[in-house]
Amino acid sequence: MTIVAKSRYQLETVWVPAGLDEQPAYALSLTNNTDQPLEGFTLCVSGPARIDPEATVEGGRLLKRLSNHAEFAPPEGLVLQPGESWTIKACGMSYHPKHWTDGANAAYVVLSDNDTAPVSVAPTRAKGDNAALTRGAVVYRVPKVAPVSVSVVPWPSAVSVSGRLAPPAGLDLKPEGAEADAAVRAFEALTECLFPVEGIVRPVAEGGFPVSLSLADGFAPEAYSVRFSAAGVAVSGSTRTGLLYGLITLGQILRGARLHPETFLFPVAGEIADEPALGWRGVHLDVARQFYATAEIEHFLRILAWNKLNRFHWHLSDDEAWRVEIDAYPALTQIGAWRGHGLKIPPLLGSGPQVTGGYYSKAAIREIVALARSLGIDVVPEIDVPGHCYAMLQAIPDLRDPNEAGSYYSVQGFPDNCINPALEETYRVLETIFDELIELFPSRIIHIGADEVPLGAWSGSPEALARLRDISGDAVAAAHAARLNVITNTHGADEIDGSGAAVLQAEFLARVQVFLASRGCITGGWQEAAHGNVIDKAKSLLFGWRTVEASAALAGEGYDMVVCPGQVYYLDMANSQAWSEPGASWAGWSDPEKLYTFDPVEGWSDAQKKHLLGVQCCIWSEPMTDRGVFDRLVFPRLSALAETGWTLPEHKSFKRFEALVGLMPILYGIYAE
Repeated sequence: MTIVAKSRYQLETVWVPAGLDEQPAYALSLTNNTDQPLEGFTLCVSGPARIDPEATVEGGRLLKRLSNHAEFAPPEGLVLQPGESWTIKACGMSYHPKHWTDGANAAYVVLSDNDTAPVSVAPTRAKGDNAALTRGAVVYRVPKVAPVSVSVVPWPSAVSVSGRLAPPAGLDLKPEGAEADAAVRAFEALTECLFPVEGIVRPVAEGGFPVSLSLADGFAPEAYSVRFSAAGVAVSGSTRTGLLYGLITLGQILRGARLHPETFLFPVAGEIADEPALGWRGVHLDVARQFYATAEIEHFLRILAWNKLNRFHWHLSDDEAWRVEIDAYPALTQIGAWRGHGLKIPPLLGSGPQVTGGYYSKAAIREIVALARSLGIDVVPEIDVPGHCYAMLQAIPDLRDPNEAGSYYSVQGFPDNCINPALEETYRVLETIFDELIELFPSRIIHIGADEVPLGAWSGSPEALARLRDISGDAVAAAHAARLNVITNTHGADEIDGSGAAVLQAEFLARVQVFLASRGCITGGWQEAAHGNVIDKAKSLLFGWRTVEASAALAGEGYDMVVCPGQVYYLDMANSQAWSEPGASWAGWSDPEKLYTFDPVEGWSDAQKKHLLGVQCCIWSEPMTDRGVFDRLVFPRLSALAETGWTLPEHKSFKRFEALVGLMPILYGIYAE
């Protein structure tokens, strides 16, 4: 018999949506499972859910609140006896929970001696909703009969194969020349890591089927052909990446035929001719909200390559953390990379009182970038400025005006989270940081964020207001100063418009871009970087995260665009509207079919399409404290995005995709129960 010990303290939370007779409320119940009374304590809770600073709290007091971290005190004199529970109810949420991962996912108590004790946290339930909570990737089973005879994702441009060869035990690769040899080595390492016991690459002595690889003229940079015969296979392309993609297609065909011979075949004749529809086929990963170790990043890159995705947008900084080693400013990682009780950055988004976090050393980054390059992937680093800089400012407080008064708040509930564009120190620090980044990332694209700067940013800064007077005059500066202490509770509603903050940000972005251009770099930014229309369109690209229409409008103004609308391409959004599904839904929701069939350029003119670089899905990691949640949210939607970027619209078929995608790898291997 297995004996399961109870946790010393346990927290249960319930979300009560608005009803006919009820106001929306968030109830938290702490149970004392020890044999000792608990008194003189406070309860600290974190999750994506954010309690409003002005919330009415019944049964206790809200002492502190930083974004999704909240600290509660019980009523004066309360003693929580063994076996008893204490319940508080908060009426007033900055972010209303819509899914079980929105609620509290970590908690601890601070004892009377200021020591801490962990609290086990049950997933948040919604009143009246008893559906089983889900985690782990959905299983897509390969059918007995599929719409196609070979298994390839994303689907190629032209498939003309025939005959059925007994699936070989593996592939005996024979490269011709240095580039072909490099492609073979990359493919061999890739398959050994993704499918370690399958032996996809093996010599002829172990049953390997002959495969020749050679460079040839007449192919686009990522294009390839695979020609089948009874004697062997020939893979051709004009680049190392093209040859690698040809091998990936061949490897997928082999796996399908070996694992499901009743459904898929290994051809004896014919050809696959293939090239991508779009040049930018990207995936963004936020490592600030949740940290992913180097091994996780490298395995994720291998999955991207197996999907023929070619851009890794690495979100390395945000309010919650700073994740990249900078020699000139060691405090960025000494302070900004760690969260915990009593630290500059408290426990957030599922972290408890213990010190948690991490950062990427320069040696680790070089290793990751080298792996990515071998797989045909460009790594694009992002340092999000001038907003989303709470962690950066904890490490380098000199980037805030020392005479700044009052506070402004970001939409996520962080106070004063923007570095100051009126201080020369801001540019000195950023230029030093960017110089160190440029040395690490050969893609020469540096993403600078530029999103979600609050309307009230810098409105209490004498330095910023003086600069604003110089640029726009006294009236604009006075109007901006009146925005002090602005708090906005609706996601995205605090985006700067024609305010003084917009004027200051525009000047900031123009100056940063001039610096990056002087280093031979392209400046990337979220679509807010277009505010003021001051950045050089020839040396920049924008990422359209709001709507397809907004991206089209920016393309019409001459900006090169990567389309990644949150309603569909944000993979932290839930697969459905059900409470039982993990994820968020502030932007919408999208199941795999909705994402697959979504047209990212619907309504675009031919002139606008000339500025389309490609598509990208974005993984924001706030709800992904559980790796099973990561798998459920990311897969197979990542493969659906890959097919949108690679396969021509007229060749797409969700029925075919659904039959094939079950053979694609997922990161943690956690499937729904």
